[in-house]
Amino acid sequence: MQYTIIDVETSGRTNRITEISVFKYDGDVIVDEFTSLVNPNCFIPEYITALTGINNETVANAPEFKDIAQHVLDITEDTIFVAHNVNFDYNVIRNEFESINIDFTRKKLCTIRLSRKLLPGHKSYSLGKLCKDLNININGRHRARGDAEATVILFKILQAQDQSTQIFSDFLNKNNKEATLPPNLPSAVFNELPNATGIYYFKNKKGEIIYVGKSKDIKKRVLSHFYSKTQKSLDMVRETADIDFELSGSELIALLMEDAAIKQHFPQYNKVAKRAPKGFSLFSYQDRNDVMHIAINNSKATPNPIITLYSLREARLFLERVCELFSLCPKFCHLQEGVTECSHFTIKNCKGVCKGNEDVKIYNERVTNAICQIINDSQDILLKEKGRNEDEEAFVIIKNGTYLGYGFIDKNEQIKHPDELEHFLVKQKDNSDIQSILRTAILNK
Repeated sequence: MQYTIIDVETSGRTNRITEISVFKYDGDVIVDEFTSLVNPNCFIPEYITALTGINNETVANAPEFKDIAQHVLDITEDTIFVAHNVNFDYNVIRNEFESINIDFTRKKLCTIRLSRKLLPGHKSYSLGKLCKDLNININGRHRARGDAEATVILFKILQAQDQSTQIFSDFLNKNNKEATLPPNLPSAVFNELPNATGIYYFKNKKGEIIYVGKSKDIKKRVLSHFYSKTQKSLDMVRETADIDFELSGSELIALLMEDAAIKQHFPQYNKVAKRAPKGFSLFSYQDRNDVMHIAINNSKATPNPIITLYSLREARLFLERVCELFSLCPKFCHLQEGVTECSHFTIKNCKGVCKGNEDVKIYNERVTNAICQIINDSQDILLKEKGRNEDEEAFVIIKNGTYLGYGFIDKNEQIKHPDELEHFLVKQKDNSDIQSILRTAILNK
C-alpha cells in the first residue's frame, strides 16, 4: 500500500493554493517528493504572510496550479491521500482540480483522527503541539514542505502502534462514521447525540458557540454537516471541538429555541438578519359600491392594520385561508386583480358578490366577522405541542398578541386555568421572526 503525505498553504479565505508539498511513501521509505510554490492569482492577505512568510512577490513567478496539476495527479495516483486534518487539504486540492475541469478522487486518512485513536491523552492534536509532545522537529512550520515532512514522521509513529493495521483499515472504510468526524471532535461526543427533535450547538476549542441548528433528528443532521462540501461547512467543521444539544419535543419549539439561541449568541456561522424583515399588513376599506375589501400593503403605509405578517408570501397564504374559511371573494380580497368576476384556482366558494348574485350587506357581514376573528385569534393563543418524552406535553403561550415563551409540563399535572401554565413557562423575547414562525404554525393547525 502506498501513501502520499501532503500539506498545502493557501491564500486564506479564498483557499487558493500558494504552496504544495507531496511525499510519496511506500510504507517503509519515501520514494518520491514534489514541492512547489503556486501562484494563486489572487491577493495574499497580510495575516497569511505573517503566518507563512509567503507574500504576493514570493509567488509572482511561480507556476499556476494548472501547470503542476498533471504532476500532482501522477504522484498521487493509486495512493492513499494522508494529511493532518485531511479534509482541509483534500478539498482545497480537489477544488483546484475542479476549477480546471479535472475530477480528483483519492482515499483519505487523517493523522489527527488516527492520533486521537492511537495516541490518546494529548491536550492538543494540532500538528505543532503534537510534534512538540513527540519530539518531532518541524523544519519550517507553516510551510508546506516542513509540515508535510513532520507529518511523515508522525505517520511512521502511528504505523508502529498496536492495532494500527486494523484502525487504518477501519478509517479507510467509507461506512465508518468516525472517519468523517471533525478532527477536533471526540467520537464520544458525537455518539452521545440523540436521534430526536431539538437544537444543537457547534462549539470551538474555547467553548464558544459557532453554530446553532435544529432538526427532527439531531444526530442525523449533525452528521450531514460533516459530509457537506460547501466552504462554510468545511470551515465550521474544522473549528468544531464540541457539540451540545437541547431536546424540544416538537419542531415548532425547536424553531423557537433556535431563533432565541441565535439572537443570544450571534454564532459565527449562522446568518443573522442585520435588518428587521419587511412587514406586510392586512387592512380593510369600503369602495364606492359599499363593498368591503381586505387587501395587503406595506406595513409602514398601513396605519390601522388588521394583522401584520413578515413576508408577502405569508400574507397572501394567510389571506387565502381567511377568504376560504369565510367564503369571501378573491377579487375583493385582492388575490385577483384586473378581473370583473373572480375565478381563483383554489378558492371556489365565493357566493357571487362579484357577479351581483349576493347582497352586499350580507357579504360585508362575513367580511366583518372575518376581521373580528383575525383580531381575536391574534390576541390570546395557547398552542399545545408534543413533549420531550411520553410523560410530558409542551405548550406555547401568546398573550395580547405577544409571544411569552414555551414550556414543558407533566401530563399528570392538574391545570384548571391556562394562567397556571405560566408557572412552567420558559420566558422568551418576542420579535418579528418569532411572529412569522408562530403565524405559520397557527395557519397549519
